[in-house]
Amino acid sequence: MEKRNTSRWVRRYHAADESPIQLVCLPHAGGSASFYFPMSQSLAPAVDVLSVQYPGRQDRRSEPGITDIGVFADRLTEQLVPWLDRPMALFGHSMGAILAFEVTRRLERDHGAAPVRVFASGRRSPASHRHETVHLRDDDGIVAEMRELSGTDARILGDEEVLRMVLPAIRTDYTAIENYRAAADDRIDTPITVLTGDADPRTSQEEADAWKGHTTGEYDIHRFPGGHFFLANHQQSIMKIVSEQLSAAVRQG
Repeated sequence: MEKRNTSRWVRRYHAADESPIQLVCLPHAGGSASFYFPMSQSLAPAVDVLSVQYPGRQDRRSEPGITDIGVFADRLTEQLVPWLDRPMALFGHSMGAILAFEVTRRLERDHGAAPVRVFASGRRSPASHRHETVHLRDDDGIVAEMRELSGTDARILGDEEVLRMVLPAIRTDYTAIENYRAAADDRIDTPITVLTGDADPRTSQEEADAWKGHTTGEYDIHRFPGGHFFLANHQQSIMKIVSEQLSAAVRQG
């Protein structure tokens, strides 16, 4: 319990100790734990939502970011081990979806603790590789990427001082995800639910469908109108899917 309380990685905005299940939420590149505050608010107290705060942003701004997904997943898995007293699911958006997959691989392989489900949102399958070099751009080039994906508050993009504070975290995250590689036969046993936008410039429908090959368990996919951050406009529908699948996992457990 002490390790839980001292972890700088985990935020609980609406602690639900009596909940039978936990949902670990992993942000996108450049994102922070607070991105999942609305999800925590919506699902509590039925679900205990743990929002992950990556190093290099907000209250962890003084810590160096992590530029390797494997190292990222190793460290995050270590932080989640103290929480394995209850069933756990993982929800990740964009880079967070890949981290959810890699953390699940480690939980299954090293701890014999398979999560009940992985929700992979806004990201092509682990083995669907594109050559991308956003992390090599200058600051203006990274800002252009953020504007294209519309995932950053417009107030931040217009505030030079705030923008300069968050750019290092964005660059390290992009370095990690753009250099990530997975094999087509890398699989987990945990069921996967894919959530995708039908106009996402970073994930084609075929690349989203390819998640099916990365689990030996159940798989389903839900498509929504919208681009990379489609979930912002479909929160109610997404919460319904997550809530229903977690409730089913509890009943089956």
